[in-house]
Amino acid sequence: MENIREITPEEVEQQLKEGKKLNLIDVREDDEVAQGMIPQAKHIKMGEIPDNLDQLDKNEDYVIICRSGGRSGRVSEFLQEQGYKVQNMVGGMLEYIGETKPKE
Repeated sequence: MENIREITPEEVEQQLKEGKKLNLIDVREDDEVAQGMIPQAKHIKMGEIPDNLDQLDKNEDYVIICRSGGRSGRVSEFLQEQGYKVQNMVGGMLEYIGETKPKE
C-alpha cells in the first residue's frame, strides 16, 4: 500500500489563512458537521464517497477530514487507489483550532 500523504490541522489552517485554495472534504456524519466544520470544506459522508466520485477531479489535490483522522485515513486510501491525489488531515477536527461554522 502506498503511503498516504498527511497534513496537520495547523498546516491546513495556515494555508487557508494565506488564502491558498484547498479542496477540503469532510467525511463525518451529519450530527458531527452540525457541531462545526471548516467553512471552505465540502461535506460528503464517508459512506457516500464511492457514489460521489464524479464530483472529484483527478487533477485536483484533496484534503480529507474527519473527527480524529481514522475515517479520513481510510477514505484517503480508497481515493488514492482510485487514482485521486489526497492528503489525510491527521488529528482531524479534534485538533483543528481554526474557524469553523455549523453546516447549514
